[in-house]
Amino acid sequence: MPPRRAPSLASVSQSRPPSPSAGGEEEVQFFDTVDELQQHGINVQDILKLKSAAINTVFGVSMTTRRQMLKIKGMSEAKVEKIKEAAHKMLGSSFATGVEIQDKRKRVNIISTGSKSVDGILGGGLMSQSISEGMLCISDKISHSQYAIVYGEFRTGKTQLAHTMSVVAQLPPELGGASGKVAYIDTEGTFRPDRIRSIADRFGVDGNMALENILYARAFNSEHQMELINECSLRFAEDKDFRLLIVDSIMALFRVDYSGRGELSERQQKLAQMLSKLTKLSEEYNV
Repeated sequence: MPPRRAPSLASVSQSRPPSPSAGGEEEVQFFDTVDELQQHGINVQDILKLKSAAINTVFGVSMTTRRQMLKIKGMSEAKVEKIKEAAHKMLGSSFATGVEIQDKRKRVNIISTGSKSVDGILGGGLMSQSISEGMLCISDKISHSQYAIVYGEFRTGKTQLAHTMSVVAQLPPELGGASGKVAYIDTEGTFRPDRIRSIADRFGVDGNMALENILYARAFNSEHQMELINECSLRFAEDKDFRLLIVDSIMALFRVDYSGRGELSERQQKLAQMLSKLTKLSEEYNV
């Protein structure tokens, strides 16, 4: 059975149905999947090849370099150019007026951390469409704080915040949430369903419903972590209800897989690629 939609404001003490869109209108679709490229002359086989490389949206095609696309098995220069041209026709000009950007920013979701003090520091909470604002990436190294919202020493509450936001993101905007689901990548085995239930009780949400709206995966090495992030791209394209992606913690597996100064350069390169992928996901899917 597929996960239920996130709870809304109907009742504080019971499971709540999905919050309706503002004004009773349907929400405007934020992205086009690569399947739409069929209407512009791209065959199904080539679309499947794009999906195999974790390129699931038309915007994703635009953000992927020709060099990267040529690395996909079965892709020729002619095919890549045809796909790029079709994507450009669908997306139009990359330039926009300030007013258009302002309208786009209205779609940004602001998710409370569950703490008014922390929300104040973050300008209201975590914001979508930016890894530095809308993705919750946990790290215990201050040197990566430009990418990670939360960093600190062991047992300072980083994972507790991740658990709290897994529930808060499901609440309606009136309660500081985004009425959506959460993807949770756990690299240290610290995710605890019992914690989610306790936090759900605090916010008046049914514990089982809160857990159903969390898509969880355990990563065991840095390559697996990247594979899971790529899988999130596919999941987000199939289910447009996701509002938050949590990686707890983003650095742990890199410290295990790459040790010593001799591997520092490679580690930083792989980490940069992962952070770039997360940034693109945030803009593609408004998470």
